[in-house]
Amino acid sequence: MLVRAARPDDLASLLRLAGDAGSGLTSLPASEERLARRLDTVQASFAGGVAPADADYLFVLEDEAGQAVGTSGMLAAAGLREPWYSYRMGLTVTASRELDVYRQHPTLFLVNDLTGATALCSFYLPPQQRNVGNGRLLSKARFLFMAEFIADFSSRVIVEMRGLSDEQGRSPFWDSLGKHFFRMEFARADYLTGIGSKAFIAEMMPKFPLYACFLSQAAREAIGQVHPDSELGLAMLREEGLTDQGYIDIFDGGPTLEAPIGQVRAIGESRVLVLATGTPGEDADTFLIHNRARQNCRIIAAPARMAAGTLVVSMDSAERLGLRPGAPVRAVSLVGRQSVSSFV
Repeated sequence: MLVRAARPDDLASLLRLAGDAGSGLTSLPASEERLARRLDTVQASFAGGVAPADADYLFVLEDEAGQAVGTSGMLAAAGLREPWYSYRMGLTVTASRELDVYRQHPTLFLVNDLTGATALCSFYLPPQQRNVGNGRLLSKARFLFMAEFIADFSSRVIVEMRGLSDEQGRSPFWDSLGKHFFRMEFARADYLTGIGSKAFIAEMMPKFPLYACFLSQAAREAIGQVHPDSELGLAMLREEGLTDQGYIDIFDGGPTLEAPIGQVRAIGESRVLVLATGTPGEDADTFLIHNRARQNCRIIAAPARMAAGTLVVSMDSAERLGLRPGAPVRAVSLVGRQSVSSFV
């Protein structure tokens, strides 16, 4: 397996993946026209010809047959063309000594606090590819690319996690809040956000603070929770140091994680080394390795060992990177601060 930049000829594979993902993956809608336009932007972004406000980087996990079997991506600077909305969780206190009343009310505030941040998006692995090795490679490859071209990205990294919805595409958070302002089901609203209508929908939502106690019990319980299909992605991001700072998605209530770019483990700990081929050894650690290319980037996870400024890998690993011994690579240990041991 390797991670590379998405190309226009990946369109058919990406449409299949978008269809498999179902509702909730708003940045990868099952729309051929929309995905084709996005791939044109992606190609220009990897070529370095797009301003940060419009830059969109989409990666694919490629199998041994050369097929795209997973996706991950990032927007270089979200919200600089249209508002980026979130709900910020707050607390409102009401009290009266005369009545001996004291109440704390969790409150939702509609904000644009995350404007300009680099937003991770489009992470999806189908069930048959969903394991720790593939997940770590696909998720963390983005960080190694960012480390190599750090000037092109924001000082803040965020990711909106997919919130809870059922097999029919119903979201308890949406049904208790957003549905009251729009005569449409969550799946339809979710699709519209994926084709560029998120700001319009958000502008129809109430601007004043919302008391969570007015939501249904199911909606309150969904706040800050991730969809089961996103649990693997959540674990990988926490492993890299991204944390929940009290922001949630305005549609499904899923949590938003964030971190300063320099505090993301794979970015801050990555090093430029000289590639060497040989036998890494039975006890070799698994490294995330980037060939340092932009438009033709190739990123793999493979056993390797560091020795006197070099990174020793097998010949097969060097070939997958498209490099010869002596070429510079960027690398970092694949395993983060915590281990993830039980995903299937």
